[in-house]
Amino acid sequence: MLANPKKFQAAPTGRDVIAYLIELGKLVEGDAQSKFGSDTASVKGVGPQLVRLGMISDRDLAAAYAEVYNLPLLAETEIPVASADRGEISLRFLKESRMVPLGRAGERLLLAVADPEDSFSLHAIRLATGLEPELRIATLSRIEELLNRFYGDGQSAMENLVEEIESGDGAAQAGSGEHALDFAADAPVVRLVNLILNRALELRASDIHIEPFENELKVRYRIDGVLQGAESPPVRSAVKVISLVKLMAKMNIAERRLPQDGRIQLRAQGKLVDLRVATIPTVHGESLALRILDKESVALDLDTLGFEAEIAAQLKHGLSASHGIILVTGPTGSGKTTTLYAALEILNTPERKIFTVEDPVEYQLPGINQIQVKPKIGLSFANALRAIVRQDPDIIMIGEMRDLETARIAVQSALTGHLVFSTLHTNDAGSSVTRLLDMGVEDYLLTSTLNSILAQRLVRTLCTVCREPYQPVPALIRELELDQHGAGETLTLYRAQGCATCAGTGYLGRTVISELLVLSEALRRLILSRADGATIQQAAIAAGMLPMKADGLRKALRGITTIEEVTRVTQE
Repeated sequence: MLANPKKFQAAPTGRDVIAYLIELGKLVEGDAQSKFGSDTASVKGVGPQLVRLGMISDRDLAAAYAEVYNLPLLAETEIPVASADRGEISLRFLKESRMVPLGRAGERLLLAVADPEDSFSLHAIRLATGLEPELRIATLSRIEELLNRFYGDGQSAMENLVEEIESGDGAAQAGSGEHALDFAADAPVVRLVNLILNRALELRASDIHIEPFENELKVRYRIDGVLQGAESPPVRSAVKVISLVKLMAKMNIAERRLPQDGRIQLRAQGKLVDLRVATIPTVHGESLALRILDKESVALDLDTLGFEAEIAAQLKHGLSASHGIILVTGPTGSGKTTTLYAALEILNTPERKIFTVEDPVEYQLPGINQIQVKPKIGLSFANALRAIVRQDPDIIMIGEMRDLETARIAVQSALTGHLVFSTLHTNDAGSSVTRLLDMGVEDYLLTSTLNSILAQRLVRTLCTVCREPYQPVPALIRELELDQHGAGETLTLYRAQGCATCAGTGYLGRTVISELLVLSEALRRLILSRADGATIQQAAIAAGMLPMKADGLRKALRGITTIEEVTRVTQE
């Protein structure tokens, strides 16, 4: 049971905040002690220091302070147009103490604070203003933003950092690799890159794109599968930013003519985050793509991922097979690997030996032997698979069937008693069969080994705070055949609105829509007769397979997503 905040009202300390965070699971026990010793109560500003060290997130700290100190969080409606300070308090003091005066009412001063432990600063506020502070808890980033708004020149944190970068010599020069290393070591650049990474994590981004163009350095975040623009530093800082990221990813910063791949592991917002970094040279410099791999935010469970109950049940039944091939298909970024990981988690028991061959290994799974392919030294999918079958495995996962050689080894492995998982890039379940046949896999081998094909997409889920219901017009009901999934005139759909919770997008998170083709004797006969993908797809639907679009429409009628989202990801 979580700690009761009321017991801290008498004299809360940093130790109480840490205990509360540990009890919530937001802070690993022993982390604070390893940094500050056993007596955390004696450390001034222990909370903000934990944030700076990446051990907890800004928001988690603010929520913990609000609970432990029994204080309200700062509401948007309480933020005035200008600060309530009348010159009694210096800006330097406010920055150091992380406080912002917001309003005066009689003998009280509404004060936003990031650290209510700082009793010395609160006493100084009382002496300077003659007023009793009425506290509101705000995040460190919010305090910084308000100080810039009220006391600065209106510039954002990124703009201030850019000014610092440009004030140094050589900011506009590309330089050699050696000079690039000097750029990367510049403190403002480090803070700038940290700002980009932290904003990506706060926005729940899955990817960060840093792209230099002739007149701008564009930074974009992929949030819930859709790219969104962000505040970007000027193009003059491109070399410094890109060099630092390459340095963090242990890349060759002197090599700018060839694509490179690297990996960054860092602790941010209280969790360990992996970043997969890829660079490619363009006309105006190196373009960076950073994939954020946050295992804590990914639920490796078929039900949690959003599969319909009947599809999840069929999938789990298919996993009980002793041999055969199970394919997951869809475009890049449709969650195929996550689905396969969820399946492996179900099968990962001491009685089974599991191998995976991936490019790259996205998440490390305990108890599973994962192999990263390295084409430069000859470790391809096919070569790794040949070695794996001599290791007496029970289950093999292949990251992707890219060529005939890999597909044939997978088929042979399934024929010799192994359960094989893999992915393909196809539009639907039926066309996966024709794709394998076109690659050169023999039809009689395919019908003997293929168990099922799962096609899937990811759709954005509606924000439950601001979604708006509406009644679809009869023309839309007829066009999408919605009456087959609901109760005629009582059908209700939902549209995205946008609020503070979802950052104005109307969507928050993603879920899966899918279709599962289970091989039957009738479908095997169609494969042997070389039927095309459309024929196989229609035969599977006639046999009872729920098409992906119909799965999406069901979710739209339940208010999980919108018709627009389903149409966007399923249109051919």
